[in-house]
Amino acid sequence: MTQQNPTISALQLRRLALSTQGLLGRNGFGTKTTGVLKAIEHLGYIQIDTISVVERAHHHVLWSRVPGYQVSDLDKLVKKRRIFEYWAHAAAYLPMKDFRYTLPRKNAIKGGEVHWYRSLDKKLMGNTLDRIRDEGPLRARDFEHTRKSNAQGWWDWKPAKRALEQLFMQGDLMAVERIGFQKVYDLTERVLPDDVNTKEPTLDEYARFLVDSYLRANGFATLKAISYLRRSAELRKAITRVVAQDLEEGKLIDLGSLGRSGEKSSGPSRTERFFIQETLASAKPISKPRPVLKLLSPFDNLLIQRDRALNVHEFDYQIECYVPAAKRTYGYFCLPLLYGDRLVGRVDCKAHRKHSQLEIINLVVDASLGLEQVLPVFRQGLKAFADFNACTSIKISKVSPAIWRKPIASLFD
Repeated sequence: MTQQNPTISALQLRRLALSTQGLLGRNGFGTKTTGVLKAIEHLGYIQIDTISVVERAHHHVLWSRVPGYQVSDLDKLVKKRRIFEYWAHAAAYLPMKDFRYTLPRKNAIKGGEVHWYRSLDKKLMGNTLDRIRDEGPLRARDFEHTRKSNAQGWWDWKPAKRALEQLFMQGDLMAVERIGFQKVYDLTERVLPDDVNTKEPTLDEYARFLVDSYLRANGFATLKAISYLRRSAELRKAITRVVAQDLEEGKLIDLGSLGRSGEKSSGPSRTERFFIQETLASAKPISKPRPVLKLLSPFDNLLIQRDRALNVHEFDYQIECYVPAAKRTYGYFCLPLLYGDRLVGRVDCKAHRKHSQLEIINLVVDASLGLEQVLPVFRQGLKAFADFNACTSIKISKVSPAIWRKPIASLFD
């Protein structure tokens, strides 16, 4: 029988969301490559990003959760075949143990579902596979090409690159490493470890995997969140069936709908109904964490769904690198600021690697924070982020509230 509305405060839900994401300062994953692998397996994926004004998102997300993280840790796991690249809601690193759950998408693309390209050069794809089969792993640059003089943009990838990406998306090729951020491709059968399950899951198995994975990483969910960017109507229906069954059996508990304040709504709400695992609903409340400042990636798993960030964390976040410069509010690549158990602001910054300097272009902080109380914590957090970006100095430009600028700047004089 479905259980409804346990007594869980908005604060506890917020702490639960942070805790299950590995962001409350507790070293739940461990260190080195073992900790990195546990983090990826727990979260389900780490988004890969090309923007490098600060350290790339896939490294940043792991640095925020794994003490002493080094960018080489991720590369080691790829080479050991413990993680692999494919598509989650975007390009991502995934646990190798979850390989079979990428097969529905791969087989659909191989069967004609469009990912990037509507027209395919099957002959070129066959020749591309033959070259890799004969010569070993190759990059796009290893293939000769002719580029049109008026061509521009990512959509004008050379024909071989298009062939490689199509073969990658449909599962014939995998990425064995990146050199200069370019994928190195090899045949899937030469990459997969012998013990990996390669049986495509049924629709219900896939739906079960998506529900369990999301709840493991996030603590509580809505149907919309679990179905995020899943285009298949049948898959969304299967997810709904799995959740309904778990609610009926008492494995999940209905939290009701949450208003934007994070409190449970007693009346009609435009937000969806949240549900939580029974074991988490009945667990001991999470105590207040020690005050630590973390600069999160715009592509952090905690924030990738804007509705959830708003409803759970009261944080309306939008990355502005895709917004025209004149319309930006905070900056090109502003990073959310996590202070203890609250998202309290944003910082637009840039790592000037040639000069080993981290520039704080625009720091915007919740005015309700006590300045004297948080200054030492902000110094530690900003200094740690500078170190992560191989920067030995910090330059402070704009700060809001303005009264904060001088005290913050004085920390790094």
